[in-house]
Amino acid sequence: MNLKEYLISYKSMTKKKILIIFFTLFSIIANSQKIEKKPSKAALYSTLLPGLGQAYTNKYWKIPIIYAGLITSGYYVNDNYQKYNLYKNTFIDRVNGEKNDQFINIYSDNDLQTLTSFYRRNTEVSSLLFLLTYILNILDASVNAHLVNYDISENISINLIPKNMSNNSYSLINMHLKL
Repeated sequence: MNLKEYLISYKSMTKKKILIIFFTLFSIIANSQKIEKKPSKAALYSTLLPGLGQAYTNKYWKIPIIYAGLITSGYYVNDNYQKYNLYKNTFIDRVNGEKNDQFINIYSDNDLQTLTSFYRRNTEVSSLLFLLTYILNILDASVNAHLVNYDISENISINLIPKNMSNNSYSLINMHLKL
């Protein structure tokens, strides 16, 4: 077995191990049909693997939304970072005296500086959006675990019962609120 065959078999074994671990965790969480869900456990699951806390709280429909947000913001982080490095390195090369680049008749040195700062800012904003999506995933799992036992029935009533105290000179109102 040469090195290339070994690396290919190693990659496939690693992918298999990751898939086995993922589906084992997913089946354990999906089969935990207890009504009581712990918010700390849901937050921990979502911290380890985004969407796993939502699976723990049986909110499966939220998992694609989480991954769409993470993948989209991750894509923009990568794209903006590549463009930032391209314009930065082109500007550095021009400052060092190399005038033969792909943007020679397209962008001036000031344009390259502007593009560098633009894509650096976009990289930072995209990174913050990725982090925000990740944190919202954890918070959502924790809040869902808190609210899993919340009663949303339509049996909400209020009873006002007037009471007259015969030996005193005042009246009372007794109030019962049922939520």
